[in-house]
Order: sequence, then C-alpha cells, then structure tokens
Amino acid sequence: MSKLTVEGYGTFEVPADKRLVLAIEQDAKVDIMHACGGNARCTTCRVEFIAGEPSAMTVAEKQVLTAKGLSGVRLSCQMLCDHDMAVRAISRLEGTGRPDPGRTPEPVITPPPQWV
Repeated sequence: MSKLTVEGYGTFEVPADKRLVLAIEQDAKVDIMHACGGNARCTTCRVEFIAGEPSAMTVAEKQVLTAKGLSGVRLSCQMLCDHDMAVRAISRLEGTGRPDPGRTPEPVITPPPQWV
C-alpha cells in the first residue's frame, strides 16, 4: 500500500499499482476530470506534485504535455501509485458545467505504457 495525500482532502492508503487518477477519484473522493477516459489525450486529469513526483513518464504523457505546451503538471492517468506521493488536483468537475468527469478509466494505464 502507498499513501496518497491530496491537498485539501487528506491522506489515503491506496492499493499498490492503482492508477493515480482512480486513486484520486475513488479513494480520495475528489471530482477529478478525465474527459478522454484516461487515455492521455485531453489533459483534464492534470495534477501538480507537492512531493513524490515519479521520475519516469510515459511516452504518451510526454507527447501530449509537449503538444499542449504544459509544464509543471503531470497526467494522473499515466501514473501508478507505487510509492507515497502528495498532489494538488487542479482540474475538477466542479464549476465546469459538465454532467460528469468522463468515462471511468480502465484499471491499467492506456495506451500501454512505454516509459521514458
């Protein structure tokens, strides 16, 4: 089990290797967006790391962040909870006017991860 701290929500024990986007939504009960269903396309699952940022990144995450000119954020759909981390959920359903945060992401990282 890893510990996930979500700013403003607390610290939660998360099953090993659970996708971060799912841990934030299901364990921390944060209304984090995932409009593309967790497929590294929309960047709505963005988080800022406070502590424990993983050094590895998927090729898909790197490509979409670069294409959208984003820095200082990571895509929670492209990470696993394999160590303790603390994040700030910066893209939430509240205030968007959307009916839901998007299709629930699969339990495994999609597309299949290639790490850089």
